[in-house]
Amino acid sequence: MSHTLLLVDDEDDIREVAQLSLEMTAGWEVHTASSGAQALAAARALKPEAILMDVMMPEMDGPTTVRHLKADPETAGIPVILLTAKVQASDRAAFEGLGVAGVLAKPFDPMALADEVAAVLGW
Repeated sequence: MSHTLLLVDDEDDIREVAQLSLEMTAGWEVHTASSGAQALAAARALKPEAILMDVMMPEMDGPTTVRHLKADPETAGIPVILLTAKVQASDRAAFEGLGVAGVLAKPFDPMALADEVAAVLGW
């Protein structure tokens, strides 16, 4: 089954690897954004089934972007999975307080990424 996902990361190479991985291994339709501001606009325009977002981004980081998404009735229901190199228990607790669907660690295994995303979302 095909799913629509918005992938948000400020690093071009990570965005490309993750997009290719999700499209090739799972056959999902993956849209990309390189900043929090782009993510907010894309989420409203595309209404993706889920958003996979980096935590550390310049200007508007992942948690701030999530707060904006959750505050907007048009995007509040879209599940968000955070991608982060910060996987300490205290970081995870702070992220879960944002109401995200899950947290995945970076670096990720491109061959396992789609399975990990699907497991978090129940796809």
